[in-house]
Amino acid sequence: MHAVRFSTLALLVALLAALLPAAAAAERPSRAPHRPRVVERVDLPRYCGTWHEIAHIPNRFQKDCGCCATATYALRADGKLSVTNRCRKADGTLDEFTAEAEVVDTRTNARLKLTPFKILGLAPIKADYWILGLEPDYRWAVVGGPDRKYGWILAREPRLTPAQRAEIDALLERQGYDPAAFSAGEQPWTPATQEAAP
Repeated sequence: MHAVRFSTLALLVALLAALLPAAAAAERPSRAPHRPRVVERVDLPRYCGTWHEIAHIPNRFQKDCGCCATATYALRADGKLSVTNRCRKADGTLDEFTAEAEVVDTRTNARLKLTPFKILGLAPIKADYWILGLEPDYRWAVVGGPDRKYGWILAREPRLTPAQRAEIDALLERQGYDPAAFSAGEQPWTPATQEAAP
């Protein structure tokens, strides 16, 4: 059995999963009575590949990520997805962690459960991963959960145009999120540069 290395991103995924269903007195309350709505359909092969984190609702788990956060998705032979998260820490080192995701709503492919690790083949922690917005050409995506305590804006390129961000902000408002709650991430390099970095 392979040893599990709990890096910063490993703790991010594991703790996020543990706290998603919990009461959050210290977290931001929901702005809408209804749950967010997922997109009608996700083409998983198109969704795969690398996404840059443009912005996220601040959380304690990403405090060590200084910049350049990305998530790379790949379909596996068993139908699940591998999710490799990377970020550059404040000291310049690259942090990396791979989890797995499983579709739990095959009608839309937009509701998934994220598993950060397994023990003896079992997954003690699973986190909701809901795709709430997706540009028709898969240039950007909005990810969150049923309680709106967490949220991420992802894009294929390191930066969005003002028009794209305005469209996303309007979608966030419709979904019951406060766009101002999303803190912009830093994305100073391209995927090729990131992969080449030590």
